Amino acid sequence: MPQTPHIERHFTGSETVRDVVIGMSDGLTVPFALAAGLSGAVASSGLVLVAGLAEVAAGSIAMGLGGFLAARSDAESYRSELARERQEVRELPERETEEVREIFSGYGLQGEALEQATHAIISNAESWVQFMMRNELGLEEPQPSRAPKSALTIGGSYVVGGLIPLVPYAFGLPIGEALRISVIVTLLALAVFGAVKALFTGVSVVGSALQTTLVGGLAAGAAFLIARAVAGLGIG
Repeated sequence: MPQTPHIERHFTGSETVRDVVIGMSDGLTVPFALAAGLSGAVASSGLVLVAGLAEVAAGSIAMGLGGFLAARSDAESYRSELARERQEVRELPERETEEVREIFSGYGLQGEALEQATHAIISNAESWVQFMMRNELGLEEPQPSRAPKSALTIGGSYVVGGLIPLVPYAFGLPIGEALRISVIVTLLALAVFGAVKALFTGVSVVGSALQTTLVGGLAAGAAFLIARAVAGLGIG
């Protein structure tokens, strides 16, 4: 009887999703808090918009640069560990062979099967090194394009997220009305973002949506109250 072939589908874009989450979460939260804070201190929607756009530009560059440097650091760390592992395989083969045995023992191999698997790995120096990198150190070789891709993904996500709370201020509405619309739109965006993020990370959709909404709301509320308090004191 013919059988339907089993096809496994695994999500492989974890690094990209992580970058989108980093950029979008900060993009939704920081400009939102800035806009809310300014709305408590100034009477011009245009001023809030200009300041918000400046922050989005600066924030996206800073976040993108941070992602670029982090990815470069990962690549440099991998190359350093790779060189060290090659040296250990070359100069300390007995110890490294025993480490291979311990790894396979952890998977339940014993006796002749254990020795055959160990011999298969150590018979090729480069395969041996790659095996140790993955199974002893838990490291995978970073993609060459990882650094610029990470920078663009984080920076772009920050811009997309950061523009959402600023849109109401672009229509020249009274500052109070613009703030109310910005709050509603941004909190909805935070909830949707949290729910979508949960689909990729496997956590509770409702819990993730509530968490991101709460964090963004608290940040904006705190900024608004502080700005109102400072304005009330007549500072600046």
